[in-house]
Formats: sequence, C-alpha cells, structure tokens
Amino acid sequence: MVNRLASGVSPVLITGRKGSLIVDNALRKIKKIIHGRHAIDGAGVHLVRLFGHDETQDFDPFLLMDAFDSTNPEDYIRGFPWHPHRGIETVTYLIKGDLEHGDSLGNRGSILDGDCQWMTAGSGIIHQEMPQPTERLLGCQLWLNLPARDKMTAPAYNDILSADVPVVDEDSARVRIIAGAYRGQQGAFEGKFVKPLYLDIEVQAGQVWQLDTVPNTTLFVYILSGSAGFDPAIDQQIDEKSVVLFDEGERLWVRAGAAGVRLLLLNAPRLDEPIAWGGPIVMNTREELNQAFSELRENTFIK
Repeated sequence: MVNRLASGVSPVLITGRKGSLIVDNALRKIKKIIHGRHAIDGAGVHLVRLFGHDETQDFDPFLLMDAFDSTNPEDYIRGFPWHPHRGIETVTYLIKGDLEHGDSLGNRGSILDGDCQWMTAGSGIIHQEMPQPTERLLGCQLWLNLPARDKMTAPAYNDILSADVPVVDEDSARVRIIAGAYRGQQGAFEGKFVKPLYLDIEVQAGQVWQLDTVPNTTLFVYILSGSAGFDPAIDQQIDEKSVVLFDEGERLWVRAGAAGVRLLLLNAPRLDEPIAWGGPIVMNTREELNQAFSELRENTFIK
C-alpha cells in the first residue's frame, strides 16, 4: 500500500467541456478558519494562541499551537522559566530568532534560525525556554499528544538543526521536510509515538501545489505569510496568520495568492482518546492528572 501521507502529486486542474470545474470529491474542503487570539504566557511573553484547549476534538492529536512574531524584545525576553510537562511532546520551530533552553535531562543550548526542538516530555520533564533579543522572533510551538500507552515513556530531547532539514525544490514551490516524508524524501525527524508530517512550504505567486493525504487523519496549515486559496471551485483567499483546518479527504489543493504564500502543514492520524488537561500536563484521566500534580508537590515528579 502506498504511504499517501508521504507522497506529493503534480498540480492538476480538472475542467468540463465549457471550462467549469468538476466537483472533486477527494479534495479536502475547509472545515474551519481560525485567526487565534492574543495571549500572554510564561513570565510575560506576548503570543497568539492559534488553537488550544477548546479545539482538542477537531485537531486531535494536536493539542495546542502558539505563534510568535515580534520585532520588539520586550514582547518576549521574560521567556518561559522552569516549568514541568508530562504526557505530551512539544515541537518548537524557530524561523527567525534565538531561543536558549535547558531541561532536567541536562540538555542546554540555543535554537536559532530554521532550527527545531522536538521534546518528548513523557513521564515528566522540567525545562525552560528563554528567547534572546534579536531583530525578529518568528516561529511557533506545537503540542502533540502522546497515546495513552506512551504517556509515561522516558523523556527525551531531539535537536533538529536547520542544516539537517531536507529541502525539495520544485518548479513552483520549495518544501522543507521537518518530520515525516515527502516525495520519497525522509525528513529531518520521524516521530516515535505519533508520526506527523510537518512541512514548511513556499509556493510562488499564483501557482498551484498539491499533496495526496491519508484519509481519516487530521490536516491543517498555518499561513505564515502571503495568502492562498484551497478550493479550485471557490474564489477565496485566506490571509497570513490564519490556521486552516480541513475536512476528511484524500488530497490537499493550494493556490498561492498574488504575493505567494508560505505555510506550515501538519498531518497526523487521530488518537481518539480521552483527554484530561491541566496546565502543562495532559493525561487521559482526572486521576492521572491529580497524581502528576501530587508528585510535583512531593518532588517525585521526575522519574
């Protein structure tokens, strides 16, 4: 069976005898457009919460996505001091900027332009993320749920350097493969528990880009810059800083707007498991959540 999550298709425009578009039942239609809301998190970091606690059913297995884009260091230099996580993976993709980090495993370092940090909190980790003053801080953090059987897996840290992210150059698009595979090319990282496809895609002005996708998976894009349409039968342009969530289907269609488009694409199988969420900890039951906070109070959280 072909892994359609990992394959791309060439742009195809289907027309009838008079040029009218034939209905494409395989096309993923837009389910929801989200512009996010301003939020302050950590010790005073200004960001946009694109989706979170109230959208877990729609975005499963993705729990939360925060975007940051600022040229004013006062918006972010207070950072995210030491805090715990359990039951999730956090994926931080920094397009521009400098973010210093440390964790209870002893990892220390900086995430720089084009780098990505993939952290498995598992049974428990304590870390900090402290953005440094730069010309521009641009990126996002994604929370990825862990399956119930893997909630208490050993924590792990993965450092993905920009130079190690494969790039596929096409006639009208450039695709950076952060995780998963695209057109037979393996990305910089492969999820161990949930295996998402994570692409950073730039499409030239007015051009079409398409992707075959596995049915019964969650698919959304975050438009970083420019605009795009997602249905050849509808004259609709969606602007930057928007999340577009798609219905079920087997193919994604994108036409870049007049200034082109850059977007992040996430696609993964659903977990369809119960969620008990308290702050930085996401488990399956209230009892598991209470146990985690009890261990934090008793200093037995780190296994």
